[in-house]
Amino acid sequence: MNQPALSAFIWSVADLLRGDYKQSDYGKVILPFTVLRRLDSVLESTKDAVLTECADKRKAGVNPAPFLLRKAGQSFYNTSPLTLKKLMGDQDHLRDNLFDYIEAFSPEVRDIFERFDAYAQIDRLAKAGLLYQVVERFVNLDLHPDRVSNSQMGLVFEELIRKFAELSNETAGEHFTPREVIRLMVNLLFIEDDEVLARPGVVRTLYDPTAGTGGMLSVAGESLSEHNPDARLTMFVQELNPESYAICKADMLIKGQDVANIVFGNTFTEDGHPHRKFDYMLSNPPFGVEWKKVEKEIRREHETKGFNGRFGPGLPRVSDGSLLFLLHLISKMRPAADGGSRFGIVLNGSPLFTGGAGSGESEIRRYVLENDLLEAIIGLPTDMFYNTGISTYVWILSNRKPAHRRGRVQLIDASGFWQKMRKSLGSKRRELSDEHIAEITRLFGQCVETREGKKPLSRIFRNSDFGYRTITVERPLRDETGNIVLGTKGRQKGKPQPDTRLRDTENVPLAEDVEAYFRREVLPHAPDAWIDHEKTRVGYEIPFNRHFYVFEPPRPLAEIDADLKRCTDRILTMIEGLSA
Repeated sequence: MNQPALSAFIWSVADLLRGDYKQSDYGKVILPFTVLRRLDSVLESTKDAVLTECADKRKAGVNPAPFLLRKAGQSFYNTSPLTLKKLMGDQDHLRDNLFDYIEAFSPEVRDIFERFDAYAQIDRLAKAGLLYQVVERFVNLDLHPDRVSNSQMGLVFEELIRKFAELSNETAGEHFTPREVIRLMVNLLFIEDDEVLARPGVVRTLYDPTAGTGGMLSVAGESLSEHNPDARLTMFVQELNPESYAICKADMLIKGQDVANIVFGNTFTEDGHPHRKFDYMLSNPPFGVEWKKVEKEIRREHETKGFNGRFGPGLPRVSDGSLLFLLHLISKMRPAADGGSRFGIVLNGSPLFTGGAGSGESEIRRYVLENDLLEAIIGLPTDMFYNTGISTYVWILSNRKPAHRRGRVQLIDASGFWQKMRKSLGSKRRELSDEHIAEITRLFGQCVETREGKKPLSRIFRNSDFGYRTITVERPLRDETGNIVLGTKGRQKGKPQPDTRLRDTENVPLAEDVEAYFRREVLPHAPDAWIDHEKTRVGYEIPFNRHFYVFEPPRPLAEIDADLKRCTDRILTMIEGLSA
């Protein structure tokens, strides 16, 4: 059964729930039972061996846990003699036996079902007389890894969550990222380290602070395994949504990852890995999420810890916390002297340019660029994500840039790299093909300026090209007779006083001399103007679209007139025909 058919079959359980459950609650049953059936299938072949080992070790008075893990061949186990199939043989005690079966899992798995609030759902199904039918539907579904790979299972979970989110009026994009976008990000993350990652037995760490269902981690692990089967990624995770956390943890358990590295909670207020640094990081934080609920804690960290904390460079406006995620990832970078880090993050357009000189957003961009952390920004096509059609951008940052990238930033316009999906999924109507991913990866890897006809695809800039000085231009205050008003006290005595109504600002590129700019652009139009240097501020913005704009001159006027004449002639002919 292919992945779409499998997802549809699982979701058909909703037919049983209709009437007793609201549509928005279907996922509360379907998601935990899908995970339960997957874990049940994974342990099926080692069940007898685990039970025998458990009995032997308990008889010998030895803690059986480490031995059971070895027998199960997984990082979890179940000590119940029951399976989901065996549970069906005692319909009268199904609820209690199902509770006992779940309780017999190792602690990490029990935590998964607690996050799902599975016990309450089992109780509710039993009272509604639906429990036997639901369990029966899942028992008839074979989710053994030999039939359904981990990759397929991940896609199934994502499709189920998308359906759940649509019915709940939630945003599916908060839970997972389109797989082809992840593949692109993983390519960009690893391409400059191909030689290092090919070494036998190489071990690297990967961190995702907004893990969703763990899709980014899965794709990264699969990609590295294809490149070097002997390589290993040790994964570290944090996730706020309980259902997504539970699915991610189940996925990591099955893949043998250390579940101690999977933390539940808010990344901003409860950093689950406070003292760790990582080799690689990936993140797709919620677009434009406000941080008012955690404002107090974030401002306290900013003000008391400064650059010793995560948010030293500045704070963005409360209505959009995208750049807080960026700062969090920067704080997790391994020092360059210890090998450094590289990470990729998906952001919307506002972090590129929102906020003038001196604002929190500008100061964060200033920190990133003046510390030479930004390698590249890739503009993706619109309509790529499940919950929004807006433009999105992949930022690649590193504190171990190769020599040819130092002091420079590459911008890649990949907005034209897409193909139409056969069937839209929410707001997602477009996707990247394998060829598109390969071409974008090639553009990034070559790190040179590239054009397609008149249209630029890749451009290279110096870090300072994105900086500017905002100067305040003053004009003198004049009295009723037109004379300039002079100050009478202190430092302003004898100096022209500014007229606040005529005050203006100018943005001067960092590479340009301020006085030369002022003489050329301002004084010819306002000979009495001057610069208040005390108010000068340095700012940074990345006007991505402006750098890829291609001017197309309008058609000649004669050509336009000819078109208009042909159009009016047709209209007159039609009118004459009606009159006849």
